[in-house]
Amino acid sequence: MTTTNGRWYRSMSPRERRTFWACFGGWATDAMDVQIYSLLIPVLISVGLLASNAQAGLIGTVTLLCSALGGWAAGVLADRFGRALMLQVTVVWFSVFTLLCAFAQDFTQLLVFRGLMGFGFGGEWAVGAILMGETVRAAYRGRAVGTVQSGWAVGWAVAAGLFVLTQSLLPPEAAWRALFALGVLPALGVFWIRRHVPEPEVFVRHADRAADRPSFLGIFRPALLRTTAVCALLCTGAQGGYYALTTFLPQFLRTARGLDLFGLGGTLLLVIVGAFTGYLFGAWLTDRLGRRPAIVVCAVAAFAIVLPMTLLELPTSVFTVLALPLGFVSSAYFSGLGAMLTEQYPTELRGSGQGFCYNFGRGVGALFPLFVGLLADALSIGVAIAVFAGIAYVVMGSCALLLPETRGAELTTRAAR
Repeated sequence: MTTTNGRWYRSMSPRERRTFWACFGGWATDAMDVQIYSLLIPVLISVGLLASNAQAGLIGTVTLLCSALGGWAAGVLADRFGRALMLQVTVVWFSVFTLLCAFAQDFTQLLVFRGLMGFGFGGEWAVGAILMGETVRAAYRGRAVGTVQSGWAVGWAVAAGLFVLTQSLLPPEAAWRALFALGVLPALGVFWIRRHVPEPEVFVRHADRAADRPSFLGIFRPALLRTTAVCALLCTGAQGGYYALTTFLPQFLRTARGLDLFGLGGTLLLVIVGAFTGYLFGAWLTDRLGRRPAIVVCAVAAFAIVLPMTLLELPTSVFTVLALPLGFVSSAYFSGLGAMLTEQYPTELRGSGQGFCYNFGRGVGALFPLFVGLLADALSIGVAIAVFAGIAYVVMGSCALLLPETRGAELTTRAAR
């Protein structure tokens, strides 16, 4: 854990810690099921299930568009039925549809299964961030929510390890199906969540006041409209930059850098280790500097590293050394998003607001893999990644400057009228 000797973690109550690990596991398993597809793009093209980078990008885009709808819906439902309950529903959903991807016989079936998987994958982040933000006290909120985000890197690492293992032990025609099938394993964690993770007290206190709950469209009222618009654009930059880079990163490493299976796995491991440390650093930075400056610093750093690595013909040794900071800067800014969004809305609209903004960003950002795939077929995959990731980082940094600083804010419980 970050900060001096991890004192903030040791100071958390048992309830806070259980919620922490439930959400950490949710993010990790979410990442595992999402990154399985990115890792398999070169394999799916080689076995003929996908015909081109454009088809691969289309599946990525449809998955993200569905995740945007699922995320907003999960946020709305979390305001009605509970954060912990919806976390369980979303984990089971994306696990089952990842399993069904193993039985796809053609491009259309894989497109449908990945799209349906997206509904659960999108909902898990929104619900988990709200659950953490409402359970953990204000003094630790940024670090706790941000550190939980590092679970994404853990899940990514598990996916990469399983990818190398299945590709090494099985023929390509069977290996990709086996990897998708392993994506059902996260559903087992739901049994632990049901037993050990209660609903946040701030939610329970207002759960029986149905008459006082504003419509989920309350986030578009005049008092909150500007906040909703800026937060949605902020998340568009964050999501668009991440997916422009990571969806095609394995393909970039294999085709543009010419890496073999183990070279690909080793480089991805460095990127993932960098991502893990980036999440932890971002969690510390968001409480140290504040929500806004932390995101701006991370956006500038991402722009400064991602573009040269994708545009320049760097020597292999230099590129390998930079793989770790590549993962670091492309992930660190996510650690501040959860706390910032949580603190922008009152309890009655927190799920709706956070679910909409994050997943609006994911929906628009969902177009980036498609655009990257199309531009990659016309020019090169490195140029395509650089163009769309660069645009995204500029949008994210600019929007962060337009939001109020909320570090240390106590959560409000009355919607603006």
